[in-house]
Amino acid sequence: MEETTTRGTSRSAIVTPARRWLLAGTLLAGLLAAVALTAAMDPADRTFAGLSDTVQSLMSVATPLFGILLVRDLRRAPDAVRVIPTVLAVGLPAVVIGVVGVLICAATLALTPADVADDPWRHAGTIAVGSVLVQVVAGLVGTGLGLLLRSPVVAFLGTIVLPLSLYALLGAVDALRPAQAWLTPYGSVRNLLSGDMSVLRWAQWLCVLLIWGVGLNAAGAALLRRRRQPDR
Repeated sequence: MEETTTRGTSRSAIVTPARRWLLAGTLLAGLLAAVALTAAMDPADRTFAGLSDTVQSLMSVATPLFGILLVRDLRRAPDAVRVIPTVLAVGLPAVVIGVVGVLICAATLALTPADVADDPWRHAGTIAVGSVLVQVVAGLVGTGLGLLLRSPVVAFLGTIVLPLSLYALLGAVDALRPAQAWLTPYGSVRNLLSGDMSVLRWAQWLCVLLIWGVGLNAAGAALLRRRRQPDR
């Protein structure tokens, strides 16, 4: 039953015309960014990592919207609807965006008539996996803030302002700058999309996932349950 509920919720993530347009617009933005970057970059910077860093980061701005919209559906549904299937369902648009983004960057780099770097495909496999992980975390940030904040607009703004503000605050203090990769999504995004991952960097990404993916959604689910309890 749980699996059936999750499948149905996953389909609802992109089943409406508005959400299909949102998905198409996100992918189109990624394509246009890849083409523009390839034309503007110096040959030494034309790499799969260079394209993925900007293209996937750009698309990850829109990915949380799918999570926020799923949570809005959850709030409008009967109390019997569970939070976990909603949180898991954001994985579908996140994976689609990540995978298509990988294909966009790969095709743009492969088909460019201009000169490219000496080793343009360095760490390509790791970057491809990292691209999907970036979008999954972005989607989970959307569900988490969607659960914590009633307004979808405020929740969406929060997915941009909160992570970047924390990144900037930590970066403003030399002693705290190393914590960026441990505590902020953007810090781990830069590592993942560079492809130069180590055991330490994978541990940093896992820490970010636990904070912004698991922790944020757990807090949001607890708050939603409290709000649904009848007043005594």
